[in-house]
Amino acid sequence: MSVLQQIDKREAFATLSRFRAGFYDCLDGRGDALFELTDALLCADGPVKTQVELALAPEHRRGHGSLYGGLNHGRIDVARLRRALAGLPLPKAADGRLVLAVDVSPWLGPDTATCPDRSFCHTYGRGDAKHQMIPGRPYSVVAALETGRTSWTAVLDAIRLNPGADVAAVTAAQVRDVVERLVAAGQWTVADPDILVVRDAGYDAPRIAYLLGNLPVEVLGRMRSDRVLRRPTPPRAYHPKGGRPPKHGSEFIFGDTATWGVEQAVTVTDTPRYGKATTRAWDRLHPRLTKRAAWLDHDGPLPIIEGTVIRLNVEHLPSGGDDKPVWLWWSRVDASPADVDRCGQAFLRRFDLGHTFRLFKQTLGWTKPRLRSPRAADRWTWLIIAAHTQLRLARPLAVGLRRPWEKKTEQHKLTVARVRRGFRNLHAKSPSPASAPKPSKPGPGRPAGSKNRRSATRHDVGRVLATGEAHARPSHHRKGTTPRRTG
Repeated sequence: MSVLQQIDKREAFATLSRFRAGFYDCLDGRGDALFELTDALLCADGPVKTQVELALAPEHRRGHGSLYGGLNHGRIDVARLRRALAGLPLPKAADGRLVLAVDVSPWLGPDTATCPDRSFCHTYGRGDAKHQMIPGRPYSVVAALETGRTSWTAVLDAIRLNPGADVAAVTAAQVRDVVERLVAAGQWTVADPDILVVRDAGYDAPRIAYLLGNLPVEVLGRMRSDRVLRRPTPPRAYHPKGGRPPKHGSEFIFGDTATWGVEQAVTVTDTPRYGKATTRAWDRLHPRLTKRAAWLDHDGPLPIIEGTVIRLNVEHLPSGGDDKPVWLWWSRVDASPADVDRCGQAFLRRFDLGHTFRLFKQTLGWTKPRLRSPRAADRWTWLIIAAHTQLRLARPLAVGLRRPWEKKTEQHKLTVARVRRGFRNLHAKSPSPASAPKPSKPGPGRPAGSKNRRSATRHDVGRVLATGEAHARPSHHRKGTTPRRTG
């Protein structure tokens, strides 16, 4: 091992130790129980099947009652934890640009009728592999992306979407807070390129770009293939008889090639998995806004939000499926071929956030517990994020513990699950700020043979608004239920 590698490992271990100490300081109430629960989550053998099994891990020195007591009655200084996450080393693109991905992942709970603040979450592939709306708690997550094919992301923030929330407005406010924390932590300076924010088709990219117009960010989002945008108004002389000039130009219909016209930039790239990847871009296209939905309460004339439309098309898919084109909208104009390629690569990297969600749910057991309180669910979510962050910081320190049937993997190609497999060795070397547990006796509990005479309240399921339309439903009063949400 070279001296440089030893220095890098020392710095990585010091960064991990500082974050663990800072994370413990963020735990205001029942911090010892929450901290040891996170350590048990990191050092448990295999995927987390049930939450109570974490109390059997050697790193969890307390009883299972403290596990549930910490989640139900503990306190986490989320604002301080968010600042700590923003101050950690973050991955950047090849040009030194920060690339942030935003997506919503649901915590499904179809049979948890006693849990309040549930919304209908859109799912696909559950049951008969159909599009379904399942009750649950949707969380909006922001993470920094790396370059190249990887399953690693740096999660920076998570917000639970309440019923009746406007996804575009909540996401814009969330991204604004994340960007402001990154700027305050020195992750972005005036000399750096603008931060690129990548979203999927479930967001209104032009509206979010308008809400974030005063920030150093670029918005890149996917659009549906049936959209119709408008070109700028062509310069022309006014008619002698007067009249208001047109505000929008000709139509650009995604499904009609006759309306596309000449491209602003065209690039062709040979890829080993998809064949020839062709990218076309058209400049200065904007949606035609109307005084309804999210723009109903807008003061003054409606804005014209111009951007660049990018069409990605590949020769074939590795799975042999239908290679449908992907339409993107970028919040900048006058795109060069290098900008078009950069946007296409950044959008492909957005799917790495899906690997993070899969790790949260299948390996770390994010959605395994049935927590009735929404605040307890938020605490558990932040513990999952803190554990994932420690795995990311331990990436250069971990040793690839390989099963006999697994292939050898280089150090820089270890997955998150492989790093977690060897985290117990690092945990033994890292000091724990949690205090030793005090001896205690279990409570008497409910007397044998008695029944619970207080049935829990049943709550109706709301929905999250994607376009900002008014949310109003009639109230119904039934025995054992609460009125439906309105407003």
